[in-house]
Amino acid sequence: MSSPLAKLFGQTAMYGLPSIVGRLLNYLLVPLYTAIFAKPADYGVLSDLYAYVAFLVVLLPLGMETAYFRFIQQQEDTERVFNSSFVPVVLVNAGFFLLLYLTNPWIAKWMLYRDHTEYIILVGSIVCIDAIASLPLAKLRAENNAKRFMAIQMSSILLNIVLNLIFLLGYFDPSRPEEGIMFILIANLLASGLKLLLVYNIISQVKFIFDWGLIKQMLSYSWPLVIAGFAGIINETLDRVLLKQILYNPDIPNSLEQATAQVGIYSACYKLAMLVTIFLQAYRYAAEPFFFSQLKNQDRNAVFVRTMNVFIAIVCLAFLFVSINLGVFKFFIRKEAYYVGLNVVPILLLANVCLGIYYNQSVWYKLSNQTKFGAYIALIGAGITIVVNVLFIPMYGYMASAWATLLAYLAQMIISFYLGKKYYPIPYDVRKFYLYVGSAIGIYCLFSLIRMGMNVPLKGFNGLLIFLGNLMVLGFVYLVYKNERALLRINKR
Repeated sequence: MSSPLAKLFGQTAMYGLPSIVGRLLNYLLVPLYTAIFAKPADYGVLSDLYAYVAFLVVLLPLGMETAYFRFIQQQEDTERVFNSSFVPVVLVNAGFFLLLYLTNPWIAKWMLYRDHTEYIILVGSIVCIDAIASLPLAKLRAENNAKRFMAIQMSSILLNIVLNLIFLLGYFDPSRPEEGIMFILIANLLASGLKLLLVYNIISQVKFIFDWGLIKQMLSYSWPLVIAGFAGIINETLDRVLLKQILYNPDIPNSLEQATAQVGIYSACYKLAMLVTIFLQAYRYAAEPFFFSQLKNQDRNAVFVRTMNVFIAIVCLAFLFVSINLGVFKFFIRKEAYYVGLNVVPILLLANVCLGIYYNQSVWYKLSNQTKFGAYIALIGAGITIVVNVLFIPMYGYMASAWATLLAYLAQMIISFYLGKKYYPIPYDVRKFYLYVGSAIGIYCLFSLIRMGMNVPLKGFNGLLIFLGNLMVLGFVYLVYKNERALLRINKR
């Protein structure tokens, strides 16, 4: 029988494969977007809109996915649990879309899209459809129906990619960038609609019978997770919104274009930090049901410790690989106008390492039903993000945003670790934490010194430098192998 750790990473591969492939394909759209949007300001509009999408995608499902995973462990009637999680989501999203439809001119004005109210309706439609589809997809994950889950997700992703290519390469007029933004949003809407259509048979079986007692319990469990998720999105995407809003000065000509260009440069370079976030997204799909499935396992703490060790090693390897090969990865951004922002990439990669560790640690408040601590921790991180961005964006632009992200995730990781020791102790191997993270940072610093000694700029490409850097990456892999050999032997049994 495979070990729990092998099961987790196997589920990460199964349930995360659509996310990995989708994000990789979207990653491959970056050259297309940065090529058709010759001005960073035009790409910045798209990035700004999707920053708002990120907030709503967390808010509108009401945290019911996690509540559903938790309560099916306690209730015998799992269909009643699903109905009680799905119905509130449908009602809230219907109300939200109606409100959005009635108020979109005012919202568009506030978002500085006075002449493009259609953007608001399209964005609202996308997030409402995705929120409603999230519960049927969660049901498939809970039932271990991996093949269907993957088929639905992959169908939606591939449709989105194909429509992007058809619209942008076949019909887009580069002299009308707003047309390209519309095409991208329409492609996303149709792809989301396909996902909802493919889970229709699950939705059609829902009985709108209200178990108010159970709904109240689930909302009580989930609302701190919604706050935590919302605060987490503040850390992840609010910087794009603030960059535009803070740097825009209506009294200065072309100020809006310049502010939006900052968003475009930052967002394009942020995409280069995606190898860590791709793994995190895939891991999250498998981690929640896996963690809850370990509740009755007497050796669950040992499983969590081994999981953390391997997880830290993987995200640190991703940090090193992308940072050292930045001279290669930059070619995914087709226009040199974006390269000025490459110095944010190592900072953001390290920030995502901290986020991944924090996410692993979050098992303690989810399993102990103390989700309020997740909200508190995320709110602290959000506070750091807001304060640092507001204070330093006027002076340092998107560099302030990158450092704010790192400081916020670092603080959340540290606070969660110490609260976890008090309320749900898990004997993590702190020595390996320092070994892997410290070694990765040390190797990158050494590589940077060599790069500067060879007079190679961050955006430059030098074959010898890349070769030396990747030798260092292999050295890190060997370090991990030496320390995890015993674990590998266990998983082979």
